[in-house]
Amino acid sequence: MAVSGSGVLPAEVDVAVVGAGFSGLYMLYRLRELGFSAVAFDEAADIGGTWYWNRYPGARCDVPTTDYAYSFDPQLERDWTWSEKYATQPEILAYLQHVADRYGLRRDIRFGTRVASAVWDEPARRWRLRTDHGDEVSCRFYIMAGGCLSLPKTPDIEGVGRYRGEVYLTGRWPHDRVDFSGKRVAVVGTGSSGIQCIPLIAGEAARLTVFQRTPNFSVPARNGPPPPHRLAQLAADRDGYREAARWSRGGVPSELTDISGLTAREEVRRERFEAAWQAGELFAILGVFSDQLFNLASNELVAEMIREKIRAVVSDPGVADLLCPTDYPFGTKRPCLDTRYFETFNQPHVRLVDLRTTPIVAVTEAGIDTAEESFEFDAIVFATGFDAMTGPLVSVDVTGADGVTLRDKWERGPVTYLGLMTTGFPNFFMITGPQSPSVLSNMLVSIEQHVDWIADCLQRLRTENLDRIEPTPLAEAGWVQHNQDCADITLYQRANSWYMGANVPGKPRVFLPYIGGVDAYRRACGEVAEKGFLGFRLDGPSGSRCTDGVIRRLQPDVAIVLDLLASLGLPPLETMNVADARAFSEATAAGRPPGPVVGEIVDAALPGPAGDLAYRLYRPPSAGPHPLIVYFHGGGWVLGSQDSDDPFCRDLCVRTGSVVVSVNYRHGPEDRFPAAADDAFAAAGWIAANAAGLGGIPGPLSVAGWSAGGNLAAITCQLARDAGGPDIASQLLLTPVTDCDLGRPSYSRNGEGFILTAGLMRWFWDHYADEADRAQPKASPLRGTLAGLPPAVVVTGEFDPLCDEGAAYAEALAAAGVPVRHIRARGHIHTSLTMVDMVISGAPVRAEMAEALNGFRPASVQA
Repeated sequence: MAVSGSGVLPAEVDVAVVGAGFSGLYMLYRLRELGFSAVAFDEAADIGGTWYWNRYPGARCDVPTTDYAYSFDPQLERDWTWSEKYATQPEILAYLQHVADRYGLRRDIRFGTRVASAVWDEPARRWRLRTDHGDEVSCRFYIMAGGCLSLPKTPDIEGVGRYRGEVYLTGRWPHDRVDFSGKRVAVVGTGSSGIQCIPLIAGEAARLTVFQRTPNFSVPARNGPPPPHRLAQLAADRDGYREAARWSRGGVPSELTDISGLTAREEVRRERFEAAWQAGELFAILGVFSDQLFNLASNELVAEMIREKIRAVVSDPGVADLLCPTDYPFGTKRPCLDTRYFETFNQPHVRLVDLRTTPIVAVTEAGIDTAEESFEFDAIVFATGFDAMTGPLVSVDVTGADGVTLRDKWERGPVTYLGLMTTGFPNFFMITGPQSPSVLSNMLVSIEQHVDWIADCLQRLRTENLDRIEPTPLAEAGWVQHNQDCADITLYQRANSWYMGANVPGKPRVFLPYIGGVDAYRRACGEVAEKGFLGFRLDGPSGSRCTDGVIRRLQPDVAIVLDLLASLGLPPLETMNVADARAFSEATAAGRPPGPVVGEIVDAALPGPAGDLAYRLYRPPSAGPHPLIVYFHGGGWVLGSQDSDDPFCRDLCVRTGSVVVSVNYRHGPEDRFPAAADDAFAAAGWIAANAAGLGGIPGPLSVAGWSAGGNLAAITCQLARDAGGPDIASQLLLTPVTDCDLGRPSYSRNGEGFILTAGLMRWFWDHYADEADRAQPKASPLRGTLAGLPPAVVVTGEFDPLCDEGAAYAEALAAAGVPVRHIRARGHIHTSLTMVDMVISGAPVRAEMAEALNGFRPASVQA
C-alpha cells in the first residue's frame, strides 16, 4: 500500500491542492518552503498524476527526458539519471516517487480522496471543501493541479456496456500486465495513446484491428539513450540551459528559423525537413519553416513530405492513403512520436478499418458492428483520449463568490486571466489552466513557471497583509481576447482537435491553450506582477487596491514585428537624412512577402502638372471592365513610390475586384507643398478620363490612400468636389494624416515604439510643408469644408499616433452629412495593416474595408 498523509485531516489549512503529479508535488514543495500549511488530495492510490493512470503499453513522454524533468533543484538533476531519450511510464512514475520521497511530500497528501465540492465562503474569505469520504476542510487558497490530460473521455459508442469481453481504456489502464497473446484485439482510436500502444499490442495479438476515424501525423521518435548534445549542453552550463528553456517558444531550448516555406528553394526545404525528421522531436518537425503554422501553403509542404514518408513505409497503397492525413493542416492536431507505428500495418494480422467510410454502428456482446461488417473480439482497447484542459476543472463542483459554479460560468468556453484565475472565484488558482501555454509547451517548464508565480503571489499577499485576490472582468476579457487573437493568426482552428474541445460531444468549440509561446507568456505574467498585480483586485486587513487594465492589447503578430525591429537596434528614421531614409525603406521593402497574385500588372506613366507621374496598374484576373481605384502610397510625402505599397495594392485589387492604379507623386523636400496634392488631383482626373483604356468602368471612380496617401486621397475628394470633377464615388482613407496638430492625445499615447513615432511625423511635416502652410485644407483636410464629399471608409489603428485625427475626420464627415464607415483596427499600429502576409491579423480588417468600399459604390460601377 502507498504511504498516505498521517494523522487527522486538519480542519483548516492555508492552502489546499488537488493533484499529486508534477504540478501538485512542486506546489507542495514551494508552499512548505514558504511556511504555508497545506494539504493535497488525489483520487489515485499513490504519487504520479497522469503517469499513475496512463500505464498502457508503450506509454512515454513526447518531450526528451533531459527537458521533461524538474529544474528547481540542481542536486536533484545530478542525482537522477534517465535511461532513455523518451522515458517510459514506469520510469517517469519512479522519478515522481523519488521526488516525493526525497522532499518528504507524502505526509501532506491524502491519496484515494477526491474533492467532491468546493464552495467559497465570502464572510469567512475561505474555501469550504468536502471530500468524497465526507471530510471537510477549509482553506484560504484553493489550487487545482490535476493536469490537463487527466480526465479520460469515455467512449460515446452505442452498446459499450453490452460487450462481454475484456475492455481497456488507455487513460485508466490496469496496474497488472495485460497479456494479449493469441487474442483478437480491437484498438479504437489513433491519437497519441493509440499510436504508442498499437505496435506493442500487434506484437502479441493473434489479430489486431485498428478502427481509425481521423488519421494522424506521426514522426519516428528514434528513441535511445538521452541525446548526447543535450547532455553536453547541460553539463557545460546547466543554469544557462534551463534559463534558455524558460525563455524559449516551447519550453525546450531551440533556435527559431526565419526560413519561409514559400520562399525557400526546394533543396533548402528538403534539407530542413530531413534534418527535423531525423531528429525525432516534436519541436523540430513543428519548426521546419517559420510560417508553417500560419500559412497554409507552407504547411502543406511539410504535410506532403510527411505523407511521402508514410507511403514509402506502408506497402499497401490503399492502406497508406488511409493513414495519410489530408483534411487538416499539419500540427493543428497534436503530432505524435512513434516507434514503428506505420510499419505495423504491413503485418498480415493487422487490419485498418476506416470509420469515415464504414462507421461503427454499435458495440455488441461479441465485438463491434460497423456499417458494413461485424467483428468479434476477445478484447477492445479504447484509445479515445481525454476531456482536455477544462474537463478536470469542471468535473469538481466548484462554486464561486456569486453562487455560480465554474461549470456554469464556462458553459460557452473557459474565461480566465492568464490561465491562472477566473473572476468570481477568489483565491482559486489553476496550474497550466486553459489559456496558458500548457499542452503546447514542455509541460515541466510551464508547470514550474505557474507554481513559482502562484507561490510568489501568496508570499506577497502575506507580506502585504492581504488575504483575497481576484482578477477584474476587464483584465479577464482582455486576456481571453488576446488568447483568441493569437489563435486567429494560426491554422489551429482549421482542425477538429482536442485543442478545440472537438473530441467531446457538446463541448464548446474554442481554442483552449495559449499559442503565443512560453517566452511571451512568461513575460506577460512577469509584467502583471511588476505592475502591482495589474488586472487583479486585492483585499485584506491592510485595505484594498486594484490596478485595472489589459496586459496585452497589441495584435500578437504586430507585437512580433515590433520585437523584431527592436532587436535589430536600428537608428530611428527621423535621425537619417532623406537619401538614407529612402534607401532604408527600399531595402526593407525588398524582403517582404509579395502579396496575392493578380491578373496583370502594368507599369506606365501619366501626365502631371510638372511632368510625367509613374504609375503601376493592377488588374484582376477576371474579365473586365472593372471598377477603378486611384491609390496614393504612404511615406510622409517624402518616401515611397508607385510600387512601394505593392503587396497592399495587390490585396486591394483582389478583395475589391477593381483595377487599382497606384500613382507616384512629387516628394519633399525637393518638391514641397502643395506639389503632392496637385499631382494627386491631376492623376485622378486623368485616370477618370482614360478609364476605358485602363480596363475600368467609365464613370465614378474611387480614391484610396494610406498615411500621407490617405491625406492626398481626402484632399483629392475636396478638390474634385470644388472643381466639379472628376466624379468620385467613394474614398478609402487608411490611417490617414488629416491634420497638422500633433498635440492630440494619441500622439502622447502612441508616440513612441510603434514604428511611426511623433518625432518621425514631425520630420515628415518639416520636409513637406512650411509651418504657415500646414493649416491649409490642402494640407490638413480636417480643416476644410466637408459637406458634399463622397462616402468614406476611414480606418484608424488603435496604437497609431494618427488615431485621434483619423477618428476626428470620420466624426466631422458624419457631422457634415457624409456617409462614413469608421473601422477601428483593434491592436494595430500605423503600418501593420499594409503588411500583407506578414501581419495576418490585418486580413480581416482589409476584408472589412474592401467590403465597405464596394458597398459605397453606385450600381453602375459595381464589379
